[in-house]
Amino acid sequence: MSQPASVNPKTYAPAAAQRVAFLGLGVMGYPMAGHLALAGHQVTVYNRSTAKAQSWVQEFAGHASTLGAHTSAPSPREAAQGADIVFCCVGNDDDLLSVVLGSDGAFAGMRAGAVLVDHTTASAKVARELHAQAQGLGLHFVDAPVSGGQAGAQNGMLTVMCGGQAAAFDAAQAAAMAFSRAFTLLGESGAGQLAKMVNQIAIAGLVQGLSEAIAFGQKAGLDMEQVLDVIGKGAAQSWQMDNRGKTMVADKFDFGFAVDWMRKDLGLVLDEAKRNGARLPVTALVDQFYADVQNMGGQRWDTSSLIKRLK
Repeated sequence: MSQPASVNPKTYAPAAAQRVAFLGLGVMGYPMAGHLALAGHQVTVYNRSTAKAQSWVQEFAGHASTLGAHTSAPSPREAAQGADIVFCCVGNDDDLLSVVLGSDGAFAGMRAGAVLVDHTTASAKVARELHAQAQGLGLHFVDAPVSGGQAGAQNGMLTVMCGGQAAAFDAAQAAAMAFSRAFTLLGESGAGQLAKMVNQIAIAGLVQGLSEAIAFGQKAGLDMEQVLDVIGKGAAQSWQMDNRGKTMVADKFDFGFAVDWMRKDLGLVLDEAKRNGARLPVTALVDQFYADVQNMGGQRWDTSSLIKRLK
């Protein structure tokens, strides 16, 4: 059987087959849903572009579940009908609300006791609101933003930070391991989104530091590929250095997570900091540096493009 092109199959012990829905087939959602199909779950997908949903069904038709063929649905409500778990990965708070609430939203189609696991990077506020609404409807909601980028989604190796009730988390964890390397409950509703903010704060400062280091070394006339090989074996080593250092040296910036999305995430971070009183001077500065990159035409460049400001 030929393997789908959008995912790299992983080796692990899959969970018992379940009926699941996946809402949002973007850069992340498309392969995440694919891993669920490869793991033996029966998947119903929804996407605003129906052509993309149909393309997904065609790509994974050869990997049908024992529970039935994979299908697409014309609305989130219809996708969610009969599902044990509804996974969601869309763009922002407004997108999330549009696919979850209302007469055509997922909540309207979910059976009592079903779990909605949201992988959107959204605000902690909207996560808590949807958790409360789910409880009122006899449903469960887990906020579960991810880290690992497009490569992590394709390889089924995402790190997932979860907030919500333990019972809902436990009900979703086994299926979610189809696309995860770690799927961890960090606290009550909203904790997943807050943890993702911590993640983005750490990345923002690190990428700026790496950008300045590479730009400095280039000005000094060093062979920066060689330098990165050396310092990457010491205390300066990081995921960003290992995976983006040499592409930054080569002036290539088409490797995944876009500047526009990072600015959206940092906006969530800075809004939350205003509420909780955290001081984030470096994060606020790097956010403005990313605005400079946007003004250079780099909206879709990946986040390592911060170095472009320094050249």
